[in-house]
Amino acid sequence: MINAVRNTVLAVLNKNNYGYISPQDFNLYAKQAQMEMFEEYFSSYNKVINAENARMSGTDYADIRKAVAEVIEGFLMKNNLSNFGFPIENNFVAPSLATTGDSAYMINTIITYPVILATGTNTNITAPNFQTLIDTTADFNQDGVQVGDIVVNLTAPAGPANNQTTTVASISNASTLVLVQPLFVNAGEDYAIFSAASGVEAEKVLESKIFMLNRSNLTTPSTIFPSYVMNNQALNSNVTAITMYPKTINTYGQVVCTYFRYPKDPKWTYITLFNGEPSFDQSQPDYQDFEMPLEDEFKLVMKILQYCGVSIREIEVAQYAIGQEQHEQPTFSQQQ
Repeated sequence: MINAVRNTVLAVLNKNNYGYISPQDFNLYAKQAQMEMFEEYFSSYNKVINAENARMSGTDYADIRKAVAEVIEGFLMKNNLSNFGFPIENNFVAPSLATTGDSAYMINTIITYPVILATGTNTNITAPNFQTLIDTTADFNQDGVQVGDIVVNLTAPAGPANNQTTTVASISNASTLVLVQPLFVNAGEDYAIFSAASGVEAEKVLESKIFMLNRSNLTTPSTIFPSYVMNNQALNSNVTAITMYPKTINTYGQVVCTYFRYPKDPKWTYITLFNGEPSFDQSQPDYQDFEMPLEDEFKLVMKILQYCGVSIREIEVAQYAIGQEQHEQPTFSQQQ
């Protein structure tokens, strides 16, 4: 879609010889336009909910909320939170490029798994698929391990490139578990197994409130009713910490976060110039298309044209784009 958007933008600009937008400038404008539309979808969802409450929204094919929700849910992620490197064990890193591979626009839920069924070290590996956990010193049946429980590799370094968690697919015998995905490639790696049935959603509270809650045995967070606080008491100012309560929730794999990630920055890539013009090449490693749905192509064009009008100092271009955006092909963000 990004090539079609760029071609349309250039066609509009060239119609009256307004000017030329370089690939670098186009990518900057495309990033801002996509971010605008991304944030507008959340505002649109709120407007749709208000319309439903006022009995001004339809059903079936007129169910606007469903269409808006599908776009938003395309950015919904689920990842384990890392606590590696923190001096305080119950501090976990909020979703970030270094730990989960993306940053959180908004955290949806925090799920904790407080019950640890077993810990130990794998004593053997099974090549070539490595989809087993073997610990000859363990008795997984006696520990109460069930199919679907969460298995964590505590030795592998935290990061989006490493597969550190999976679930139990089946139990071969008392000391061998078959895993859904490969997790252990070397003998001597530490593991932990958490009960999937113990999962419970944590409540977000303010720093001042958690202090008061911890002062009373009746209100202090527990494994049944956990809480979390977001703060910047982390390794550096660029990392946001999520502090879990009770403090016994302090092991990697115990905290899972569902969140809405930021859209990836679009990038129109090209190769050597052809007749003075860059030639589109989506095979480049840094190529990235828009993450908005296809029906938003028109509005992306109009938003980028507004930035172009400012850049080339042609107010007519910006005014044209604003007028078209308001009166033609309205998207969900314009529903009142």
